[in-house]
Amino acid sequence: MNTDILDVVKAKKGQLIKCRRDLHKHAEAAWTEFRTASIVAETLTRLGYQVSVGEEVIDAEVMMGVPSQQELISHQERAIAQGADPKWVGKMQGGKTGVMGVLHFAQPGPVVAFRFDMDANDVLEATLEEHRPYREGFASVNSGAMHACGHDGHTAIGLTLAEVLAEAKNELAGTVKFIFQPAEEGVRGAKAMVSRGIVDDVDYFVGLHLGIGLKKIGTMTCNTVGFLATTKLDAVYTGVPAHAGAAPETGQNALLAAATAAINLHAISRHSQGASRINVGVLQAGTGRNVIPDKAILKLETRGTTSEINEYMYKRALTILEAAAVMYHVKLTVAPMGGAANCTNTPELVARLEQVALKSNLFKSILPDGNIGGSEDCTYFMERVQQKGGQVAYLMVGTELAAGHHDSRFDFDEESLVTAALLLSQAAVELLSKN
Repeated sequence: MNTDILDVVKAKKGQLIKCRRDLHKHAEAAWTEFRTASIVAETLTRLGYQVSVGEEVIDAEVMMGVPSQQELISHQERAIAQGADPKWVGKMQGGKTGVMGVLHFAQPGPVVAFRFDMDANDVLEATLEEHRPYREGFASVNSGAMHACGHDGHTAIGLTLAEVLAEAKNELAGTVKFIFQPAEEGVRGAKAMVSRGIVDDVDYFVGLHLGIGLKKIGTMTCNTVGFLATTKLDAVYTGVPAHAGAAPETGQNALLAAATAAINLHAISRHSQGASRINVGVLQAGTGRNVIPDKAILKLETRGTTSEINEYMYKRALTILEAAAVMYHVKLTVAPMGGAANCTNTPELVARLEQVALKSNLFKSILPDGNIGGSEDCTYFMERVQQKGGQVAYLMVGTELAAGHHDSRFDFDEESLVTAALLLSQAAVELLSKN
């Protein structure tokens, strides 16, 4: 079987690249992946998977940072105009764009899950001749949405892997789950899927990313480290407007409350047990120079090398946000907009997958670990699987990049699509073997 996989996956190279480019051209940001998700659902159905979408895999009460209903409707209409099947889109009302495909093999065995993120970034793609997607005609046609993090590649890899395993159905044992997650950017989507219990029965869980910490093709690691736990917040201050000259004492200044909070948030003591971060990325307030501002919004995030450190930063941040509201007699509302846990890989699964990578002869360098240097909400899946007694591993596959992740000129070497699909196919055979 392993010998055959090389030929099987290489034969799919053309369709793999075509799929990636189609998804890149029709980039969809968090919770609006209606076209992408419908393609995934339709493909998995055609391959014989039991497919679940919408409310079946997304808990609405746990969704964070969802666009307005009007925006969602607009994106649904746009997706259908771009070829999405209305049948699937209709099942994803409210932005519930998660998809899961399940395939049971003939023989009993473990439950193995592979997770792939689908969403694009809120980025305006470069229109430069040196930018290959623009030059070759597959740059995003959806203004303000761009696959600048490789999730188009991840989704294409996932669909190719699903096809390989469906074709090998009679040679494998156990159950495989394909989880296609929306809203990874802003770390918003995984928690809502985890809350549905879709990984509670998983024995082995595998995640993957192209090129985050590894920028050379032929390199990889089965042990991604450096996941930072994080919490994303929007803090809205509501005061009372007033004439700044005639009656300033009758106003309640939301701008000053927000400014006070922003300065003091950055004064939180760092934690002695590991790295801690806080950042106020946006402060919006005020309507005119002679009006006491009655509205202000802060968009901020906390991070920590452990969930405990992040919780420390989060609680201190809440204290400061609330104290600033009291100081200026304004009201405060805080809305969670995203989050991720800290997590580490299971050494036993890492070692097992390292052997798969070594035997594959696909890589010149298999690194003992690789630092992701940020937050990824795949950790919610990983954390839950480990809590239920399962094993987890998050892989990184190296690739040359035209520009860094989240850059408007981002692009990657498409040979890495084939390499990653081959690796995951061989990993799946190892984990789902009858022996």
